[in-house]
Amino acid sequence: MKVVYLIQTHQNLEQIQRLVQTIQRSSHTSRILISHDFSCGLDLKPLGQTLGIEVLNAKGGRGDFSTTQGYLDAVQWLLEHQIEFDWLINLSGQDYPTQPLPKIEKFLAQTQYEGLIEYFEVLSPQSQWRIHEGHSRYFYQYWRSGYDLEEWQRLCIKPFRILFNYIQPWLRLNSSYSLMLGTRAKVPFNDSFRCYGGSHFKTLSRKCAEFVYESAQQNPDLVRYYQRTCVPEESFMQTVLVNSGRFKLCNDPKRYFDFLGSQDGRPRVLTAQDYPTLSQDNIHFARKFDLRQDRQIFDLLDARILQGALSS
Repeated sequence: MKVVYLIQTHQNLEQIQRLVQTIQRSSHTSRILISHDFSCGLDLKPLGQTLGIEVLNAKGGRGDFSTTQGYLDAVQWLLEHQIEFDWLINLSGQDYPTQPLPKIEKFLAQTQYEGLIEYFEVLSPQSQWRIHEGHSRYFYQYWRSGYDLEEWQRLCIKPFRILFNYIQPWLRLNSSYSLMLGTRAKVPFNDSFRCYGGSHFKTLSRKCAEFVYESAQQNPDLVRYYQRTCVPEESFMQTVLVNSGRFKLCNDPKRYFDFLGSQDGRPRVLTAQDYPTLSQDNIHFARKFDLRQDRQIFDLLDARILQGALSS
């Protein structure tokens, strides 16, 4: 069985290098593919050449379709180059394994599931988001100003944004990422094609990954619709996979992140104090980590990952 680790990156060379080397040392049969935003000023080509991995050029962005497109482009590259793989695990440059990769890969080889992915119906009581948030994200089409707001600017706009969105249903002002204005849309969703949401980070079988890619190729109208939604990476693939009814999906991506106290949609940085939680067997990967803030957690995880890999 072969696993591809897809890492979507844009910053922090040292941390990316450490993640890649840990995967290489722990899993000798896997393949690593990096989808990197070169516009951020960090050139990963030398790293790719040094470590013998492929680095794809991807467009960066937050809250737009670029993250989803980077994933789809990576699947296309794998298929065009006839790369053999059974599972595709996507990570960010601030993700890290929390247990030996051979143990994770053994689980994947034995599971009856075809995908480990969080999903919920966006407008249902089971949604992990407020109904208003899910509706605003995916039931409007947005114009993006391209102007990234500073934190103080978002705080200044917030009272007006809340009032503006509350008093009328036709327009939505969003300042979470760049400044965006949405108009209420004719949606592609109905009773037989519902809008689903969930985390972008997931583990998919080759069949699931191919299906998502082929669905994007065969349904350009759906892609165009999602290109103008807000945070499409947290809905597009869930909507495609769950509505198909073709796959046995585990509604648990085996990931850990902590949004407690988050004001901007970003999980908090994990530290050595989180190690007891991260060492639970039902967690495969976690985010986010920052080598510049806490190196000890990397040392603790590496000891667990690499010692377990040697004994497996």
